[in-house]
Amino acid sequence: MIQVFVTGGTFDKEYNFITGELYFKDTHLNTMFVRGRSSLDIDVKTLMMVDSLEMTEEDRNIIVYQCKKSLAEKILITHGTDRMAATAKAIAEADIEGKTIVLTGAMIPYAFGNSSDGFFNLGAALAFVQVLPHGVYISMNGKYFPWDNVRKNYDTGFFEEIE
Repeated sequence: MIQVFVTGGTFDKEYNFITGELYFKDTHLNTMFVRGRSSLDIDVKTLMMVDSLEMTEEDRNIIVYQCKKSLAEKILITHGTDRMAATAKAIAEADIEGKTIVLTGAMIPYAFGNSSDGFFNLGAALAFVQVLPHGVYISMNGKYFPWDNVRKNYDTGFFEEIE
């Protein structure tokens, strides 16, 4: 079984056509798994719905706790891209053994349709969580990165290895 933890981020944002603001309603993950015809044994649990820029240490502690207590060996976390590396670091520093944990997100909300990278990133992360050795990783743009060798490049909008 793959445990999926939802924490919010652009992945799950909705667009308010009147105010022009982005907001959270519900996760899109279950719909995405059905639409993607996933036949994997997946358990989706929403931990929170926050923008990662607003994520607190208490929020990170909740994520770490849930990863520790989960019986699943494979865990996928949807997360906002701005603070994804910080959460990956917190999880890695918690020394959770015997689990493969992959964080992923989107630069464009899934609700925006075909312009969103969310579907692609989710599919790649699902594949990586099944085949990578135990550890903590970030998966974005079809690539995976060890938690301690990745950064978001704010000039390009892509994740990359730290040089």
